[in-house]
Amino acid sequence: MKSAVLAARDVSKQVSSPEGSLTILSGVSFTIDKGESVAVIGASGAGKSTLLALLAGLDLPTTGEIWVNGVNLTDLDEDGRAAVRAASVGFVFQSFHLVPSLNALENVMLPLELAAKDSPRQKAMDILREVGLAERWSHYPAQLSGGEKQRVAIARAFATEPAVLFADEPTGNLDSRTGGHVIDLMFDLNRESSTTLVLVTHDKSLAARCDRIIGLDGGLLVSDEKAAA
Repeated sequence: MKSAVLAARDVSKQVSSPEGSLTILSGVSFTIDKGESVAVIGASGAGKSTLLALLAGLDLPTTGEIWVNGVNLTDLDEDGRAAVRAASVGFVFQSFHLVPSLNALENVMLPLELAAKDSPRQKAMDILREVGLAERWSHYPAQLSGGEKQRVAIARAFATEPAVLFADEPTGNLDSRTGGHVIDLMFDLNRESSTTLVLVTHDKSLAARCDRIIGLDGGLLVSDEKAAA
C-alpha cells in the first residue's frame, strides 16, 4: 500500500436510513500510481461521490483502509486527516466552493496560507496568470462567470502542488464549450505538475481522456481498465 500514491483496500461504507442499514460501497479495492489520471464512472447512486470523500479523508469507511501518500487515513483522527489533506490533496467541485467574501487572488492564496507556504501572494498571482485570470485577480466570485469561477477553483487546487487532485463533476454547472476549455486547462496543469488526478464524471468522453476508468455499480467495483487510446 505504501508504494501507491492512493489506495483503497476492501473499503465498505454503510449508513443508517429509516429502512435500516444502507450499503453505499462494498469491498472496493484498487491502487493508483503517481501521475495517473483516473476517471470514476457509474450511474447516479453508484457510490462515486462517497468513494471520492473517503479517498480524500473527508469521511471514514465503515470497514477497510484508505492510503494517501503512504499514510493510512483510517488510523487518523479528523485533525490528522485534515493535515494530510492540507499537505497532499487538492479539490475541484461542481459548485466551485469559492469563498464569496474573498476575491480571486485571496481564494487562491487561502490554501497556500493555511499550508504556511512562502510567498503566497506571488504564487497565487503566478497560477492565476497561468489560468488566464491575471486581469481578474481583484474580482469577487459574484463578479465572475461560471467558467472563470471554475478556473479560480482549479488555480486554488493546483496552488499547493498537491500529490492528488480530486475533481467531482467539475463541468457539471458549465455549458459544453466552457466546460471543454476548463477540462483542457485541468489536464494541461495536471501534466505539467505530475499530480495524480481522480475525476468523478458521468461524461464518457471526459472519462476517455484519463489513463484509467474505474466503474462502480450499486456500490461495487465492476470494472478497472485502461482508457482507450
